[in-house]
Amino acid sequence: MLCGSWRNRRRQPEEPLVPAQVATPVGLLSPPASQEGNIKRPGLRALKKMGLSEDEDVRAMLRGSRFCKIRSPTWQKERLYRLQEDGLSVWFQRRIPRAPSQHIFFVQHIEAIREGHQSEGLRHFGGAFEPARCLTIAFKGRRKNLDLVAPTAEEAQRWVRGLAKLRARLDAMSQRDTHTWIHSYLHRADSNQDSKMSFKEIKSLLRMVNVDMNDMYAYRLFKECDHSKNERLEGPEIEEFLRRLLKRPELEEIFHRYSGEDRVLSAPELLEFLEDQGEPKATLAHAQQLIHTYELNETAKQHELMTLDGFMMYLLSPEGAALDSAHTRVFQDMDQPLAHYFISSSHNTYLTDSQIGGPSSTEAYVRAFAQGCRCVELDCWEGPGGEPVIYHGHTFTSKILFRDVIQAVREHAFTVSPYPVILSLENHCGLEQQAAMARHLHTILGDMLVTQTLDPQNPEELPSPERLKGRVLVKGKKLPATRSENGRILSEREEEDEEEEEEEEVGAVEQRRRAKQISPELSALAVYCCAARLQTLRPPPVPPQPCQVSSLSERKAKKLIREAGNSFVRHNARHLTRVYPLGLRMNSANYSPQEMWNSGCQLVALNFQTPGYEMDLNAGRFLVNGQCGYILKPVCLRSPNTTFDPECPGPPRTTLTIQVLTAQQLPKLNAEKPNSIVDPLVRIEIHGVPADCARKETNYVLNNGFNPRWGQTLQFQLRVPELALVRFVVEDYDATSPNDFVGQFTLPLSSLKQGYRHIHLLSKDGASLSPATLFVHICIRG
Repeated sequence: MLCGSWRNRRRQPEEPLVPAQVATPVGLLSPPASQEGNIKRPGLRALKKMGLSEDEDVRAMLRGSRFCKIRSPTWQKERLYRLQEDGLSVWFQRRIPRAPSQHIFFVQHIEAIREGHQSEGLRHFGGAFEPARCLTIAFKGRRKNLDLVAPTAEEAQRWVRGLAKLRARLDAMSQRDTHTWIHSYLHRADSNQDSKMSFKEIKSLLRMVNVDMNDMYAYRLFKECDHSKNERLEGPEIEEFLRRLLKRPELEEIFHRYSGEDRVLSAPELLEFLEDQGEPKATLAHAQQLIHTYELNETAKQHELMTLDGFMMYLLSPEGAALDSAHTRVFQDMDQPLAHYFISSSHNTYLTDSQIGGPSSTEAYVRAFAQGCRCVELDCWEGPGGEPVIYHGHTFTSKILFRDVIQAVREHAFTVSPYPVILSLENHCGLEQQAAMARHLHTILGDMLVTQTLDPQNPEELPSPERLKGRVLVKGKKLPATRSENGRILSEREEEDEEEEEEEEVGAVEQRRRAKQISPELSALAVYCCAARLQTLRPPPVPPQPCQVSSLSERKAKKLIREAGNSFVRHNARHLTRVYPLGLRMNSANYSPQEMWNSGCQLVALNFQTPGYEMDLNAGRFLVNGQCGYILKPVCLRSPNTTFDPECPGPPRTTLTIQVLTAQQLPKLNAEKPNSIVDPLVRIEIHGVPADCARKETNYVLNNGFNPRWGQTLQFQLRVPELALVRFVVEDYDATSPNDFVGQFTLPLSSLKQGYRHIHLLSKDGASLSPATLFVHICIRG
């Protein structure tokens, strides 16, 4: 294993890390797409590399289409949309009072493309247009949907098909095509659009891609590429400049260490590298398969040799990334009881912003499901016309119909994951509208809805996620067996009123607890998730049934963790526990979910609409196991007789050593200030049991976001590695104010691969920052 310090090599002072061989850049400069009919331009080399330059749908997108953009019954405007020649972005024109403004959105930021009236906006405001002409582009993060109506159904289909092809190609190309990324800046830097680059324009390009290169070194590089001696780079000269700029000396050094004098890797030499990496499936056959997959040179491939280009392609691929690619599929045992899993859970799911005055939307449920969420919350209140509504009670948030939310559940709950969805009902309705809720659940969900136990022999035992595939569970209050037919008042002992207590604390409801009625129709739907107060953790005379679910505020959960750690862990080994943010969090802020996971709480509910490190941890926890929203808890959290206490975890068992080597193509933080270059530093955080939580960081690199290098080693001692998350963070150092966030990536330690790895960074909203990466060496001992 390569666990020692990374071997240093002699570096040229002040020179940026700029491979002797890399794949040829995907194209030259291109003028803006202003002539709709003329699409055979040099810039189309990007699309040619994707294999889409002759695709009829893509060619139509390059010519552009005039769509009607829908926002409301009265706001419906015609706009021109056109695919840019880089294949990465779509240009559109916005009309403002004084002048038209031009904007773009990036294909990689698209989360989904929906046809027909499949968005809240088009369902409400697009009824006048036939569904075949309608499409919705949903974006990652907090950006609003784009609801569009095409002139014809065929034109709508061209964009649906074309965007799907572009997204698939970009996913396949992944990080390996940094040339596509840098090419997207070329025609922006070409100020006079003559497809030639002066030194001034080259300097502008360098600032755009986040590098402040020494003028003398930059000019020397420029002159070495200016073979025509006319102070302009064009055609092959630009390609040569990009090859030099994208050089990766640290990868060359590793490659040459294994390849020897002939500067190519044979299959046995590649196998030696894989063995040093700690690859579990390191065999000669696997090395040969990697050569055939990633080598770009056909002659080398025929002789089972890998060049530097192929080696780079492999290290930048998902197989060479820090995340174990085997864990990106469902690989865990899915046949254990529900209580044995962490379950991705949302709080106030209906909100898209603040819980005081923000809008409520069914789109928030769609987005939560798209992120793998399996437990969503519905705050149900009396609505007009006998129709219950969902909103944050006693606030200025907007209201949406309960039945519309259930329709969104039916349409979108299982698009990403097939495993069960839990509807957590916070019920404030009277008996009549509760009956309406039950009716909508039955009518809309049909066979999806669990209405009776699956195993009559063990009616109280929790089934497994596998057995509940495609099913919807209702979490709500349950009438006792001896109830009246018209519903009844639950006693204080029976009622789950934890969340209402939190509302009392902020004066949202009357200042005392009150009993509530529950209708028989709604009670009957609480089959496996029956709301019940957690009275005590001491063993009662009659043990509670596994189907009883407790809801606790973060404060009460922390109190139990602190005062009754092991008892709480044992309780959660058999019962589901939902934890939610304090009502005092007016801005929909989140708490750290890690504390709750440490004690085995399954339904750790967060505000999915609020980005931050808390949601980074949630995304990291549920990144693996196919992002299905269910993660099997460690053995120490599943045994009913476990002695585990997260507050007293025992001695260190594992040593994690990470050498932070370099970064590549970090994004600019302020596009409005072209001279602003980041001063990046890297922080590595461990989130686990309290004794394991730690953070360490590198020094900062001055004025280089393109290819900064550190070569620093950070080490951590871990007591409970099976619960630990590792968060890689890049920040822009500032001596006088808090550092600015650049990017991050979070994953479980158990899914972290050893050896030389690339970390593919994500934005604050969880979108890919491709091609931004960290390059590190990882060693795990113990």
